[in-house]
Amino acid sequence: MQTVLITGASRGIGAKTAELFARHGYRVIINYNNSRNDAEGLLSGIRKNGGEAEIIKADVSDSAEVNKMFSLITTEYGGVDILINNAGIAQTKLFTDITDDDWSRMISVNLSGAFYCCRSALPYMIRQHYGRIINISSIWGQVGGSCEVHYSAAKAGIIGLTKALAMEEGLSGITVNCIAPGVIKTDMTAQLSEDDFKELAAQTPTGTIGTPEDIARAALFLADKDSSYITGQVIGVNGGFTV
Repeated sequence: MQTVLITGASRGIGAKTAELFARHGYRVIINYNNSRNDAEGLLSGIRKNGGEAEIIKADVSDSAEVNKMFSLITTEYGGVDILINNAGIAQTKLFTDITDDDWSRMISVNLSGAFYCCRSALPYMIRQHYGRIINISSIWGQVGGSCEVHYSAAKAGIIGLTKALAMEEGLSGITVNCIAPGVIKTDMTAQLSEDDFKELAAQTPTGTIGTPEDIARAALFLADKDSSYITGQVIGVNGGFTV
């Protein structure tokens, strides 16, 4: 049984990804930082449906906590076969209002967290000559988002990390890919009104707003053993939405 670690998995995209992977026979490690109740509820639901899962608390922006999380996984299961770097935060602010703390926190969680997890996951993947790393970026990392400069910069960094790491690890049997969601209805878009969503749907060729399940299905495809010739790619799951 392959082990998949999903960071920031207690809610939204992470939770739906955890549920989908569990249904397809993966052992799921649910990482969370603050939302323990949500993580426990997700764990209970997966186990009730016959899936195998565990929860681990760790702040991915703290390298020491990441190291401890991977040490626990290594002791229990040997290592992580599939890493999905999903943990992230968002903030809407004018560029001139972004503080040093805002910038530091955004980069630490969204970009440094992925770096720390990749660094901890790779030794096991290299030894077994197999691994899947899937990083969650954003359409704003591709095109930039007004009033989200720090978020866009962090998500663009995820794309650069993905492409460079894919080149470095290809001969080790490890694929590294990136999913760039478009407008997805999650907690991160909770500030948008129904009229906002209707307008965004009207701008989308499919005429719909994306769901966490859409992202989860893309991750499941990239994690499959048969997806071995796909690496260094940015998969836009956005209904054709462009800006």
